[in-house]
Amino acid sequence: MKNELYNVLSGKSQVRFGATIQAITGYLADGTKPSKEIKNTKHFKKQETERLIHYIESQKYWFQDVDYSQYISEGAEQRVYLKNSQYVLKLNDSIYYLSWLDYFHNLLLHNYFFPDTAYELLGFTNQKDVLYAVLKQAYVQITQQTDLNRVKEFMAANGFINTRNNDYYNDELGIILEDLHDENVLTKNDVLYFVDTVFYLTDDFWML
Repeated sequence: MKNELYNVLSGKSQVRFGATIQAITGYLADGTKPSKEIKNTKHFKKQETERLIHYIESQKYWFQDVDYSQYISEGAEQRVYLKNSQYVLKLNDSIYYLSWLDYFHNLLLHNYFFPDTAYELLGFTNQKDVLYAVLKQAYVQITQQTDLNRVKEFMAANGFINTRNNDYYNDELGIILEDLHDENVLTKNDVLYFVDTVFYLTDDFWML
């Protein structure tokens, strides 16, 4: 599976709604992998954001078609708007990540593991000098409260062990998955839907 994930992140293999995200990750990576120490600086992310904005402008990826009157909710990292009865739009500023590249890797991992709620990157918007990715995702109408014990069982069956609270780790892959509480994993007709995920790749992931 790790080889499959390498190919998805590098753009060699397809994943649902992955083409645009893979093109951007390829542009940002540019054959390099900055260290965590380098990424853990405001200067690095500021420079990366400037590069990303240059790409957005060259590819005409600005997206303005958000109906802000359809606001649903927001968290630390994103705002959610109803698009119609089938989809929501999410505006995310990648605040949970040291770099935009890490954030886009998160999107690709989500789309690989949870294709039913895959993110479609529609473009970007800039509000008060903050850059947001605009994502479309299937709207899940919950029919019951999510049982977090079921989430633990599901994750364990897929190699992710609960480490604390709602956080998980896959030792074989070197992937962390956090924040799987009952607002980020919804239940519809007794089926779990992962609508907001926070994936992190550890150094072990990149080791062959």
